[in-house]
Amino acid sequence: MKITIFGSGYVGLVTGACLAEVGNEVLCVDIDVRKIEMLKNAQMPIYEPGLDAMVQRNVKKNQLFFTTDIEQGVAHGLYQFIAVGTPPDEDGSADLQYVLAVANSIGKHMQGYKVIVDKSTVPVGTADKVRKTVQAALDARNATLEFDVVSNPEFLKEGAAIDDFMKPDRIVIGTDNPRTQELLKVIYAPFNRNHDRIMAMDIRSAEFTKYAANAMLATKISFMNEMANLAEKVGADIEQVRKGIGSDPRIGYHFIYPGSGYGGSCFPKDVQALERTARDYGYSARLLQAVEAVNKEQKQVLFHKIHQHFKGDLQGRTFALWGLAFKPKTDDMREAPSRTLMESLWAAGAKVQAYDPEAMHEAQRIYGEREDLTLCDSTQNTLHNADALIVQTEWKVFWSPDFDSMKNTLKQPVIFDGRNIFDPSLLEHLGFTYYGIGRGCVLSD
Repeated sequence: MKITIFGSGYVGLVTGACLAEVGNEVLCVDIDVRKIEMLKNAQMPIYEPGLDAMVQRNVKKNQLFFTTDIEQGVAHGLYQFIAVGTPPDEDGSADLQYVLAVANSIGKHMQGYKVIVDKSTVPVGTADKVRKTVQAALDARNATLEFDVVSNPEFLKEGAAIDDFMKPDRIVIGTDNPRTQELLKVIYAPFNRNHDRIMAMDIRSAEFTKYAANAMLATKISFMNEMANLAEKVGADIEQVRKGIGSDPRIGYHFIYPGSGYGGSCFPKDVQALERTARDYGYSARLLQAVEAVNKEQKQVLFHKIHQHFKGDLQGRTFALWGLAFKPKTDDMREAPSRTLMESLWAAGAKVQAYDPEAMHEAQRIYGEREDLTLCDSTQNTLHNADALIVQTEWKVFWSPDFDSMKNTLKQPVIFDGRNIFDPSLLEHLGFTYYGIGRGCVLSD
């Protein structure tokens, strides 16, 4: 099959690479000239495990191509995937200007039947807007051509996107045309062999499913963080509580890990957009409002612990920071709790010495050169002359450090663990002062 993907960001590039991997001829279109040149030279604009090898393999096999030529993209594929960004607007709603710009381009250049697939995360009703935009562009050139619009939301986890696409939990297809449903089944057949994962539904339900899924997961995270904060007040250990409630199959263990709040490109944006949609329809989504409010406050929890421990005296202090990405196995720092923490420390006059296995270049891009940020080449180098260690991302490489060396290197044996990766009892025995999330008390010698 010939497939065009508009947008070569996270969703578009993963989608394009995976569809090419099973034999399709995929053309990825992006207006970012620098990004396209990087991809043509087998350089990745993002970090995702396994993606670089998959892209390189399919470029060599002449199954994956990249271009900035929109007209070429429209001419190439029967399937026209829209996978461009939908950043939050000032009021929290999803900004559809890029989605509709692609729709207009398709209508302007198409010469025959097209299946237009909304892959971007978009509000309910977007398919109707895409259809109207394409039709308006056709009318403007007096063209009578047939097309269909499909909602096919992605459910990719950063850090596991390749597996999620190749072995999906579900493939949601929203369409009002049985023919289009069958056409989508054809391209998803390689990912749907051992049992039927396709869930066909109406377009608006498909659009809503993506937002509802992300809002549900964000709700679990905010709920657990709320419980963690309460556990500290009553003297309970939220990690023991987590195991106790996670053993209930109605709850499960997924997304009930307490921490410094959620970040990334999806949960913050999608919760806001869904809450905005509710307001547009005259409904007050109080639970979504609370989820967002709890998460915003949770991103400040570690800073408040640091501020309290040092009795407000942070001016001139230096902190070692392990973890910049919002989660492991990605370099994505969008809405990352590390950013909120660093900016709060800087405002208080402190310096940060940071390390992350993948997000160092992203941190450099965001913050540039500044005297109060040092990007180190190892975890050990962050500790030199630091007043305390802060853990913000639960990368596996952080889990088993040399605590004796750490204690001898830090000015003070103090750890602020924003992901509860360390054992408080062990650290107490080793003479550390330890602050976790919801651990009930401060442990020290």
